[in-house]
Amino acid sequence: MGSECPSLVTVHITGFKKFHGVSENPTEIIVGNLKAFMERTGLPKGLDLGSCTILETAGQGALGQLQKVLESAVIGKEKGSSNAGQVIWVHFGVNSGATRFALENQAVNEATFRCPDELGWKPQKVPIVPSDGGITQIRETSLPVNEITKSLAKMGYDVVLSDDAGRFVCNYVYYHSLRFAEQHGIKSLFVHVPLFFTIDEEIQMRFVASLLEVLTASH
Repeated sequence: MGSECPSLVTVHITGFKKFHGVSENPTEIIVGNLKAFMERTGLPKGLDLGSCTILETAGQGALGQLQKVLESAVIGKEKGSSNAGQVIWVHFGVNSGATRFALENQAVNEATFRCPDELGWKPQKVPIVPSDGGITQIRETSLPVNEITKSLAKMGYDVVLSDDAGRFVCNYVYYHSLRFAEQHGIKSLFVHVPLFFTIDEEIQMRFVASLLEVLTASH
């Protein structure tokens, strides 16, 4: 690829519907409004904002939907041209006890749900992908999350790097996404956000736009 044809970064986004104990999930609103927000503020050069999908807050019962969503990102890539560029999945989930944003470095092959998911599944110490091995198996993102976190902090956001995405649906989705990313030569990142009560919607929208800018610049 010559310099006259810069590599495009395609970012696909997911959030979650409301679930037990969280009557309004900020990620549903963020992801639902993101395309309009980015049109208003302007897309970073080199970024193609792909699909924005709201997932059911569920593990095993929603796996079929998750797989279809993940596969949709690589259909064009596998058919297509060599200059299709990098594909990145960014998954957003809420941590209702959090006071800051957290970029998740890894997911663990363990489903231990503190309460049933929205389809009634409540696994305890179950491997998410049994063929991967036991519940201590870890998958890490291949994105430079340290640098990304530092860049966002320099922009004034209260953001940390985390090694613990929990053992609930967020970790479940991230584990499947990291596994899929590795198989298909793409990248994946999970980001935990607080409630709007803690960090308001406008700041959270700006944070997501800045994250997209940093992800685009790092390629």
